Amino acid sequence: MSGLRQKIVGWLKQQIKDAGAKGIVLGLSGGVDSSVVVALAKEAVGGKNLLTLILPCESQLQDRKDARVVAKALGLRTQETDLSGIYRGLLKILPSGSRLARANLKPRLRMAVLYYFANKYNYLVCGTGNKSELAIGYFTKFGDGASDILPLGDLLKKQVVRLAYELGIPQHIIDKPPTAGLWQGQTDEGEMGITYFELDAILQGEARKARPIVSSAKLRKAKEMMKRSVHKRQGPRVCYI
Repeated sequence: MSGLRQKIVGWLKQQIKDAGAKGIVLGLSGGVDSSVVVALAKEAVGGKNLLTLILPCESQLQDRKDARVVAKALGLRTQETDLSGIYRGLLKILPSGSRLARANLKPRLRMAVLYYFANKYNYLVCGTGNKSELAIGYFTKFGDGASDILPLGDLLKKQVVRLAYELGIPQHIIDKPPTAGLWQGQTDEGEMGITYFELDAILQGEARKARPIVSSAKLRKAKEMMKRSVHKRQGPRVCYI
């Protein structure tokens, strides 16, 4: 086991112990991040203390199939609940909104279900976001951005991919274009307007106080996203009297 893998597994064990929790619950999307997290979580708490939820919500059929592939390969305890009907019903009683407003309901519905099971079993909700996404706010506030523990939160996307190879995640899941599944044809890089390779280079450059080898336009874009998303990385602001 590599040092990084060992450190994360040990950290997960300590979080469970400190919280007095009995295990971990997380959502499995069929993407590389959640696949890596669930593999690490199983090493940390074992299969009996890990609940993996597959929560399609007008999702791509392939994503659901990929989630099942990972679950089967790792011998995971899973529960599948389709939230599509609830999602459509909610949209019917709400006033019309933008595509993004409608899409962000999906991860927020999923998180409500994850916390239901966390309360039911005294588990911690494990998030799957990585450092690259967190830095620019590429997550839904109180949706996939909500969790109790975040084992990949200090790992760049390229580090997550390296862990995926080490953990034996299926190649086609590693290779598939990252997507939040917000709408048909949506991809992370398409929506961000920047590739993970470029973003990781920018974040590494910031850390080393060095100029990354990316265009000035991409650098400005990334810095603007970082600035605009500060509120997403903080708790609610309190008006102190």
